[in-house]
Order: sequence, then structure tokens, then C-alpha cells
Amino acid sequence: MEQLQRRWAVLAAVVLLLLVSTAFGLFQVSKSRTFQFAGELVHRVETDRRVVALTFDDGPGDRTPEVVRTLADLDVPATFFVVGREMDAHPEYGRQLVAAGHELGNHSYTHQRMVLVSEEFVADEVERTDAAIRAAGHTGPIHFRPPNGKKLFTLPGYLADHDRTTVMWDVEPDSAEQPTSADVVRRTCDEVRPGSIVLLHVWPTSRQSSWDAVPGIVRALKAVGYTFVTVSQLLA
Repeated sequence: MEQLQRRWAVLAAVVLLLLVSTAFGLFQVSKSRTFQFAGELVHRVETDRRVVALTFDDGPGDRTPEVVRTLADLDVPATFFVVGREMDAHPEYGRQLVAAGHELGNHSYTHQRMVLVSEEFVADEVERTDAAIRAAGHTGPIHFRPPNGKKLFTLPGYLADHDRTTVMWDVEPDSAEQPTSADVVRRTCDEVRPGSIVLLHVWPTSRQSSWDAVPGIVRALKAVGYTFVTVSQLLA
């Protein structure tokens, strides 16, 4: 009897270990910038040309007119992965971005993590945001970036079924806690390589340093021969 109990204890421990290992593995996959279970995922492009895509997540917000003016002064296009409910709340901001020649991408409608969710939930999040993007006047392809970069089974499957590209990134210079604008510029310049996709967060007032870094990033990279393009131009 005691021997049988030991065997059951060992079996239970093995099963628990397998479950924990599987859960950990799936967690790692869910946040991977370079892998998903279905469909096309891009985090950068292999190229010898000094091109880089500048991307902004979330919003659009009250900073939009300033963003449009500054990027025009810098003469660079950008790709904005927008949140659908923010687009519906401020449709004029989306129209301003499109009118200025920038690209809009889909960052979901409510910015909830899209892991272990139903296909109906994914479809609603994607399609409502697509509609807001089209209403703003965007006519090109609409790429998708998962909220918080998280995806597992349902979202990649839906995007693959609809021939949509998941766009991640290889440079995220403002991910450290409370970086200065100089930190953001330096980290960007250190990590960028030909074909990079840079992710920045500039909409909340708490991200002022990220926004302040944009002119420095653009000027520093242009000085060493980089050209800024939209994500679609990078993928072409």
C-alpha cells in the first residue's frame, strides 16, 4: 500500500511538472516577438537598406495635432497602431493622421489582452477598429498589433484566416521604468539596424519623455543614413 502511494505521488508530481512546464512555455510563446502558431508575423525585415519604421501604439489622443506638426517638420512618415474606442471617441484625430500621410494599424478596440479569448471576441475587437480606421479615410492594408504584444491561439488563427499580418517590433526604447528622453534616443540608436521596427508610446502625459525623444531619434538616425518608412513600405 505504501509503495502504491509513493507511485501515485511520483505520478502526480510528474503531471504537475508537465502542466507547469506547458503553461510556462505557452506564456513565453504568447509574448514572443518572433513566433506565433498561425499566420504571418513580422518584427523586422531583413534588408541591407538603411530603412526603419517608426510606430506608435495606442491613442490617438489630445497630442495628435502636435504629433502631426512635429512629424511634418521632421519630414517622416509613421505608422500608428490605434485603439478603436479612442478612434470612435475622437474621429477627427484619426482623420488628421491620415490627411498628414501617416499609416493606421489596428491595435484592437478596447486594448484588452487577447489571450484565451473566443473567436467572436477577437472578431469584434478587430472589425470594429477596422471600421473606425476606414472611416478616418485610410485606404491601405490594415496590419494588426496585439495589445501588450500578447497572442496565443485564437488571435493568430483569426488573422491567418483573414490574410492579416501581425506586426511586432525589435526596438522598444521606452520600456524601462521612467526613462529620460536621452535614454530613449540612446537606446534607439544602439538597437536600430536596417529593417527595424521601432515601438514608442507617446500619448499619455506620463510618456512625455518618449515624445520628447522623437526629434532626437529622427535626427540621429537620419545623420547616419537612415530613411523612415511606414510599415507597409517596409514590407513591400
